[in-house]
Amino acid sequence: MSTQKFVGTGVAVTTPFKQDHSVDHDALKNHIQFLTEGGIDFLVILGTTGESVTLSDDEKKAVVNTVKEANQGTLPFVLGIGGNNTAAILDKIEKTDFKGIDGILSVAPYYNKPTQKGLYQHFKAIAEKSPVPVILYNVPGRTGKNIDPETIVQLAKDFDNIVAVKEASASFTQAMHIIQNKPEDFTVVSGEDGITLPLMSIGIEGVISVVGNAFPKEWSTMINYARKNDFQSAREIHYKMITIIEKLFAEGNPAGIKCALYLKGIIKNYLRLPLVPVSKDLENEIKTLIDNLK
Repeated sequence: MSTQKFVGTGVAVTTPFKQDHSVDHDALKNHIQFLTEGGIDFLVILGTTGESVTLSDDEKKAVVNTVKEANQGTLPFVLGIGGNNTAAILDKIEKTDFKGIDGILSVAPYYNKPTQKGLYQHFKAIAEKSPVPVILYNVPGRTGKNIDPETIVQLAKDFDNIVAVKEASASFTQAMHIIQNKPEDFTVVSGEDGITLPLMSIGIEGVISVVGNAFPKEWSTMINYARKNDFQSAREIHYKMITIIEKLFAEGNPAGIKCALYLKGIIKNYLRLPLVPVSKDLENEIKTLIDNLK
C-alpha cells in the first residue's frame, strides 16, 4: 500500500459515551460524518484518545463496525492495536477482521520499559504478524520509554510493512534524526498538535491529531498549506488555534477535546473512569475560545 494514505491530517477519534457510559454509536456516526466533511485525510480509531483501554473487546468490535458503516470506505482507516504484552497483541491481530482496515497504529510498550532490543523484537513480531501496514507510535510521555531514532529507522529498513511513525516525543532533534536517516518511502507524522507546524518545516508529512476532532476544517486547511510550503498561510491558522490547543490539553486528553466536541453539539461530555470531565472553569474558557473562533 502507498504510505500516501497516511500523510496529511489524520484524526485520533474519540469514543462517545452516553450518560450510562455505554458507547454512543449514533454520536460516533455523526462524528465520522463531521470529520469527513471537514476535509481530513484519514481516521485513527481506538487509540489513546479513543479511551481504548477502558473498552471491552466486544465494545471495540462494535466501535470498529460502526466506523466502517459510517465511513463506507471514504477515508483510510487505521486501527489502534498496541500494548505491553506482545503475545496478547499478536493474538489480537490474529482474531481481527481487517476487511476495510488500512493499517494499524501500535504504541510502544508502556510500564515495563523494554530495552531498545526489546522494542525492536516487539515491533518485529507485530510486523511479521500484521496483514496490513504498521504505524509505530512513539509517545514516551505516556509510555515511559522512548523508541530511539536508530531503532525506528532500523525497523523501517528491515520491514516493508512498517510504513510510518507517529512521533510524539516533542523532540525536534529526534524527529530530524529519523527524517535524515529513514528510507525514502517511510512516513513521519506528528503526534503533538501544538508543534506540528514547525515540525512540518523540517520534513514531517502531517499529523495524527487530537484537536482535529473538533476543528477538522481548520486543522486540515493548515496542514494542506504547510504541505504546499505556504507557511505564511499555515501560520495564520496555527496562531489562531494555539491558545485553544493549550487549553484542550490543560486537564488531560481526551477530557479537553470531549469538552470541545460537547460544546459544538457533536457528542455528550462523558468519559470513563479514571478519566473525568474538565472543570467548569476550564469548560467556560474553552467555550469562550470556540465562540471567538467563529
